[in-house]
Amino acid sequence: MADNSLASRLYNGEAGLNVVGRRKLWFGVAGILVLIAILSISVRGFSLGIEFAGGNSFSVPASVGTLEQAEEEVNAALAAENTGVEVATAQQVGGTGGDSYELRTPQLTVDQTNAVKAQIAEDFGIDPGSISSNQVSEAWGSQVTERAVLGLVVFIALVMLYLILRFEWRMAVAAVTSLLLNLILTAGIYSLVGFEVTPSTIIGFLTILGFALYDVVVVFDKVQENTRGITANNNQTYGEAANLAVNQSLMRSLNTSVVALLPVGGLLFIGAGLLGAGTLKDLGLVLFVGMAMAFLTSIVVATPMLALLKNYEPRIQAHNKRVQARRGALARGEVPTKGAVSPAQADAADAPIDPDSAALAGAAPKVGARPAGKRPTGARGGRPGGGGNRPGGAKRR
Repeated sequence: MADNSLASRLYNGEAGLNVVGRRKLWFGVAGILVLIAILSISVRGFSLGIEFAGGNSFSVPASVGTLEQAEEEVNAALAAENTGVEVATAQQVGGTGGDSYELRTPQLTVDQTNAVKAQIAEDFGIDPGSISSNQVSEAWGSQVTERAVLGLVVFIALVMLYLILRFEWRMAVAAVTSLLLNLILTAGIYSLVGFEVTPSTIIGFLTILGFALYDVVVVFDKVQENTRGITANNNQTYGEAANLAVNQSLMRSLNTSVVALLPVGGLLFIGAGLLGAGTLKDLGLVLFVGMAMAFLTSIVVATPMLALLKNYEPRIQAHNKRVQARRGALARGEVPTKGAVSPAQADAADAPIDPDSAALAGAAPKVGARPAGKRPTGARGGRPGGGGNRPGGAKRR
């Protein structure tokens, strides 16, 4: 007995999910999520790392105690020197010299930095040389941001050009809309969670753009295959052919996304969560959320958006109307379906309906087929009785 489960139908591309037909639902959900993301970014903003906000970082050996103890001592040293600031972030990092605690503070002067460093060493009872400090200017973060925005603009321009040359401009618009939606939703989740924005985050954003583009191209390639020459028949609309392409490529996109998300999930949940590698959580979160969003947006946003844009094309509008008109005529019985004979034809023949002849009589000619007729006879397709040799006779002069 054939397996008719959802997994089997998904694998064979026969799930029949109405993705394109429910585009209003998907667009509505996407609009609500975008609104939430924009509100979060506007109200909460981002937790900028030291590379973007500027500040100081102090690295102390992990042998001094727990991370909480190290943070308390550094805050006490900051208060003792009347700096007026506290530790912004604290995390455990690994290095060639062993584990250490990295504690970041807002911007301090050089004198304040040296005084705090000496106070920390005195409180912990360690050599001041074992404590390292770094200072990052806010201008460096501004340069990184400008270069990241420039890279994003160049990437989107190249994507538009590639998709226009590979497919058409409507597919390019739908794909870029999906990419931008992916970026906004990922940034919104990053803002809601409150993770630090670091250079690793920017690298992650640029990485998920490439992954999202791959997902969209896979689906659009199948859409192009299904809709090639679609106006030559009246069997299905453009939206139905695009929806079929989504169902046929859904399992492939799902497998690709799961395979990509497994190592990223390990990086985020095991590396950053269980092992405490704080430097991995910035990259892990943006990759995990971005790849998951890329899969969803390529299915429920990019293809429905493409179908919506194509439905405004006059050629596709006329084709869709022909398909609907033919279906309406079939429903009213005005057009015999293939393999059927109307009652009038059966009465005129005054004979029982023969299945073989009925199939031939009711079949509509294919587009571009020549009219059916009797096959001409004779040596060159001429009428019998004209010139030419007759069996057993002589030539007519």
